[in-house]
Amino acid sequence: MGINGTTLPGIALCFLLALPCWYLGQLVPLVGGPIFAIILGIILGTTMNIWSHTKITPGVSFTSKKILQYAVILLGFGLNIMQVIHVGWISLPVIISTILTSLIVAYVIFKMTNIPSNIAVLIGVGSSICGGSAIAAAAPVIKADDQDIAQAISTVFFFNVIAAFVFPTLGDFLGLTNTGFGLFAGTAVNDTSSVTATAAVWDSMHPGAQTLEYATIVKLTRTLAIIPICLGLASYQVYKDKQTATGESDSSVNIAKIFPRFVLYFILCSIITTVATYFGANSTIFSMFKGISKYLIIMAMVAIGLNTNIVKLIKSSGSSLALGFTCWVCIAIVSLWVQHMIGLW
Repeated sequence: MGINGTTLPGIALCFLLALPCWYLGQLVPLVGGPIFAIILGIILGTTMNIWSHTKITPGVSFTSKKILQYAVILLGFGLNIMQVIHVGWISLPVIISTILTSLIVAYVIFKMTNIPSNIAVLIGVGSSICGGSAIAAAAPVIKADDQDIAQAISTVFFFNVIAAFVFPTLGDFLGLTNTGFGLFAGTAVNDTSSVTATAAVWDSMHPGAQTLEYATIVKLTRTLAIIPICLGLASYQVYKDKQTATGESDSSVNIAKIFPRFVLYFILCSIITTVATYFGANSTIFSMFKGISKYLIIMAMVAIGLNTNIVKLIKSSGSSLALGFTCWVCIAIVSLWVQHMIGLW
């Protein structure tokens, strides 16, 4: 199913509803457009029974799935691999440690509780890599539904907001350097908008600190982890599907077949950006693609909100918040501890 006469009405609706959400996201970057979009979608889906209008249903479904993948592809234009490697080499031990911590914590809690596996995966990935972008990339790979995506993004967002208010004061109390706090914000806060908000608060507390750019690059370095994580999840999903279908444990996996195609395009976009920048290309066009990507994500979040059962969301929010809180705290502790161990703090 592509963009055609059947899907166009629903896509157009999501596009129009995304406009005020994008604007509000510009006014309140700490919250961001995607959260406003989910909230608006849930409100309209609940109060107006929007799914009774069958003409929009195919387009809304297409937006929540395919357009979300297109958004992830275009995110690649925001990554200059050479710049990421330069800063990432210093921050790599912290990044790897925090990512592994979140994934292990999510897995352990999943095994110890009755939290759904897809929500555990999405919260673990979203907490460890880059919030909504990582959730958007992982969701189609593990065949998560809109309810799971809304639950995970709402949870990760909640702790992002707390981090923006708490972390600068915590960093001051611990005596972090400007570089140390930039690394802390870039590894312990998830979504890009929240990372920039947290670093901006620190810069306002420390005139001339200039941690914002450093924290953002560290955050972008984490984004590259989407590639191996999605490949690993795709391999596991194929393995699980085979077990379900045959009842046998077949560990053979065809990498070429299971590699998520949209992740490959994401890598290609990153390479194009890196090569073009190296040869002095104007960065304006890449910024434009990155802006389009952010808008597509907002559109997809509107669609996800329209397809979210608010009653089910509230009922299942307790376990999700507990998992998100545990991941968030463990990541913050490990980020500071590894910095201390390697002499950056």
